[in-house]
Parts: sequence; structure tokens; C-alpha cells
Amino acid sequence: MNRLQHTFSLLKRNNRKAFVPYIMAGDGGLDNLVNRMVLLEKFGATAIELGVPFSDPVADGPTIQRAGIRALENGTTLKGIISEVAKARRVVSIPIILMTYLNPIYSFGIEAFVKEISDAGVDGCIIPDLPIEEEDMIAPNLENVDVELIRLVTPTTPMERIKLISSKGNGFLYAVTVKGITGVRNEYDAELYQFLKAVQEISLIPVLAGFGISSEEQINVLTKHCDGIIVGSKIVDLFETNNLDEMEGLMSSFKQKSKIV
Repeated sequence: MNRLQHTFSLLKRNNRKAFVPYIMAGDGGLDNLVNRMVLLEKFGATAIELGVPFSDPVADGPTIQRAGIRALENGTTLKGIISEVAKARRVVSIPIILMTYLNPIYSFGIEAFVKEISDAGVDGCIIPDLPIEEEDMIAPNLENVDVELIRLVTPTTPMERIKLISSKGNGFLYAVTVKGITGVRNEYDAELYQFLKAVQEISLIPVLAGFGISSEEQINVLTKHCDGIIVGSKIVDLFETNNLDEMEGLMSSFKQKSKIV
């Protein structure tokens, strides 16, 4: 049982929901990454999703794309990120999930990538452009070192396919809340709640909702229909503007209200 499984087991036992913040590695300088991760754990993060900057991020909206550009301009590399994760692991106890695309992994080398992220203490990996039909190129390698491959489903994914995807792995299922890219949204519709309810009924592992979640109100509504949430663009924005008080308020408020009723 790796950190992700252990964490979600504890959440279930204590009737709690998950809050997973996303940050772009290297945005604000790679030398600030460890401090930001320590801060997120202090504020109450369940786990941290760590983005790898990429020149063609098909799933990312404007906020995260800009963060990726800033990170690349700062000279951020996958090798450098993994090195900082290893440093973070000495002081960060919660799970660390790496979010990257296939191209950087290919460039790094699949076997080398898997070995190095495992040695650094990464617990999970999200690869948005990896369909389940092609995941054998890396999934067995990750499984061998106890790193969870986190798979995604969307509102347009057929239910039979969701059943198949959710039957794999032991971490959590990433339920995308919108039909498009990441970015702050003002509201969601009733179809989304039906989608999340259906996915949760099917899935054998926890279901976390992500994409466009930015307010306490959205979080409160969405967590009624899933096991937790992933907040990306909002966290990236708050770090960019150095609005740490609002970030702490958002996360601490969630922590206080996250007990399942």
C-alpha cells in the first residue's frame, strides 16, 4: 500500500473528503518548489499534484499554460523537477502526484523516468494524453515500483468505458468536470452532478473531481457528489499574486467542512 492508498484509506475511515491542489513546477522558480509544497501541506492539502511544464499542453487552460511558459522560461526541466521532489520528500509527508504528458517521458526515457520518480518519492502519475489502449507502454513499469497511474474520465466518456477505466489501479479516478480544458468556471450544471454520481456508483476507487474549481461554494457542492476535489488554476493564480491568505482560507475552510455528513 503506497501513500495514496494509505491516505484515502484514512480519509474513508475518518469520513473525510480530499483536497488536492495543483501547482506548476518551476513557476516562481524551481528553487521555490519545496517551500510551496511544504506550505500546501501546512494549509491542509491531502496530496499535491505537481505539473511538469510542456510546450503543447492540450488539457491545460490559459492560467496553467501561462504558468508552464513561465516555468520553461525559468529553465525548468523534468530532471530538475525530480531532483526537487526528492528534496521535498524529506519534509513533505503527503502523497506527491506528477502530472505530465507523454512527450517529456519519451524524451527522458520511460525506464529512466519511472526509476527516477520512484526513487524521488513520487506516489502517482497523471498522463492526460495516454489512452488506456496504449498504457501498457508504461503502466506495468509504474506498477512494479508502486507508483499509481491516475486515469481520467470525462462527461463524454461512455459508461462502459468508465467501468473499464475505474477497474484499473488503486489510487483514485480523476473525473473531469468540464467538456474542455482547465480554467476557472463560475458555475456547473445539473448534468455534472449526475455524471459524478454515476461515476462514483461505478468506480471501485475514490473519485476526485477536477477542472475549473475555484470557490468555496463550488467545492461544497461538488464534494457532495464525489470523494474530493482537485483545484488547479485558482491555486496557480493565488501563488502568482502571492495571495497566501486567501489560499489558506480556502483550504482551511475546506478542512473544517470536509467531514462527510
